[in-house]
Amino acid sequence: MEQINGFLPVTREDMEKRGWDRCDFVYIIGDAYVDHPSFGHAIISRVLERFGYRVGIIPQPDWKDDNSISVLGEPRLGFLVMSGNMDSMVNHYSVAKKRRSYDAFTPGGATGKRPDYAAVVYSNLIRRTYKKTPIIIGGIEASLRRLAHYDYWSNKVKRSILLDSQADLIIYGMGEKAIVQVAEALESGLRPEDLVYIPGTVYKTKHPENVFDAVTLPSYDEIVSDKRKYAESFYVQYQNTDPINSKTLIEPYPNGVYVVQNTPQQPLTTEEMDQVYDLPYMRTYHPMYEKQGGIDAIKEVKFSLVSNRGCFGSCSFCALTFHQGRIMQHRSHESIIREAELIIKDPEFKGYIHDVGGPTANFRFPACSKQLKDGACKNRLCLFPEKCPNLNVDHSDYLELLRKLRALPGVKKVFIRSGIRFDYLIYDKDDTFMRELVQHHISGQLKVAPEHICDPVLLMMGKPKNSVYRRFTEKYNELNREYGKNQYLVPYLMSSHPGSTLKEAVGLAEYLRDTGYTPEQVQDFYPTPSTISTAMYYTGLDPRTMRPVYVPRDPHMKAMQRALIQYKNPKNYSLVHEALIKAGREDLIGDGKHCLIREKDSFTKPKQSVNKGKRKKRP
Repeated sequence: MEQINGFLPVTREDMEKRGWDRCDFVYIIGDAYVDHPSFGHAIISRVLERFGYRVGIIPQPDWKDDNSISVLGEPRLGFLVMSGNMDSMVNHYSVAKKRRSYDAFTPGGATGKRPDYAAVVYSNLIRRTYKKTPIIIGGIEASLRRLAHYDYWSNKVKRSILLDSQADLIIYGMGEKAIVQVAEALESGLRPEDLVYIPGTVYKTKHPENVFDAVTLPSYDEIVSDKRKYAESFYVQYQNTDPINSKTLIEPYPNGVYVVQNTPQQPLTTEEMDQVYDLPYMRTYHPMYEKQGGIDAIKEVKFSLVSNRGCFGSCSFCALTFHQGRIMQHRSHESIIREAELIIKDPEFKGYIHDVGGPTANFRFPACSKQLKDGACKNRLCLFPEKCPNLNVDHSDYLELLRKLRALPGVKKVFIRSGIRFDYLIYDKDDTFMRELVQHHISGQLKVAPEHICDPVLLMMGKPKNSVYRRFTEKYNELNREYGKNQYLVPYLMSSHPGSTLKEAVGLAEYLRDTGYTPEQVQDFYPTPSTISTAMYYTGLDPRTMRPVYVPRDPHMKAMQRALIQYKNPKNYSLVHEALIKAGREDLIGDGKHCLIREKDSFTKPKQSVNKGKRKKRP
């Protein structure tokens, strides 16, 4: 293993300082270079380094300049390409398809430093110069676009990103195991077209007959012309995201080309996950960004700890099932504490660990013992529509970890800011964790994600019934009163999700009226690749049942649903008034206590001054 010396090379001069004449891999990334384990490029590059490979980084190359990807020369084994920690289109555009004015992953928050569809653009840029050099793409953008997918921004069904990028291979999901296997195969002299056997990868072939024990999906031409076929294909993909019980999938394309998705990689063991997070990260952004204002994205994670991966919550609008999978993976207490001790030594640490969690903070272990033997159930979810009888509800290990972190010298508070799954919490018959959560781990307010309160919408979302959330809020408020705390709940709410008509949108507004909560922000449903909700949005069908689903696509309808959530805002009056009329809920317009808005005349009529006719005294 080579001597590790600070950041990985980003220039030829850096390579020369290490005595390198050539990199084994050159890593093209759409984000700025941040060497912290919350950034995918940092993990993959450090894992490769651990196995003795030389990795150079080219962050945010100028895609309009062919020479920008050649600054480190041609790599010996191949190019790695990742668009960034986010899908580049989500990074660039709001759900209204308006260009964002800020990018936390770019120096100084500047925009325009990466192209749209970045993984495709970077890979084609490489291919123009290096005709034969292997290109391996990965990260969230490649992972969720690995097969044909509906693309919201172009309103089209796009081909597998493997074809549009001209790459040789996709590594999908969390790529630590796959990247080492790919590197070892290339090192041994295998050609890119020979890499057809590695779990967690996608490749193309003209010989599907050589693929063993595979399921053939509807062809690209079929799913483009028939939305029902698209829904059917998507659900087969959804049922094959588990490393234990999945099948290899084959997707046919014109001209005799087939895209093949191998089964997912096995989850990392605790020991393997510890090794990943124990690698010698610099834990900050590259110093070359200091003059430009640094990288804001590090602020959210610098004093946070990742304790787990995966999520068996399976919300319809979330792509975690496709990317990290439903089987939980976790780090040991010892590994997390070692990282906490590094954080404590940071001169900027003020005594507050901002988060200990992951996609879902209070999941640490697989949902049941069966998952590790047989995999996650294909036709049954752990928490939806009701709690599975086999679900193991236990917060004791997580609670023990939090107690250890609270006891570390130099730590004043340990907060939990990543998602708490409130239904899993309320199903725990032992309320010790919830009590200590309220006592020790909330920074004034706890963010939770009921998303909606109307059961028909929650059914489409894959979320628990509203009665479960009500049980949680009652218990939360009861404990706050008991401990003399004044800590608020901040519920994330979503408008315009498939299944939400004006009736349900009005019902949500009534709930907000009754609870007195006024959301500062509202998340409109965002159709991102590889989610059940996006399949609903595109096809108008629930792929789980193939039943029709109402989808609010019209921008004006979406605006009305969004306005109802913020009905108190005077700017929304016209939209709320129109929505209530359309919904047949004129009873909510007027001066009654139950009304959402007043009649327009009384709304606009100025109040009579009590000092009318009297001259005000000067102060």
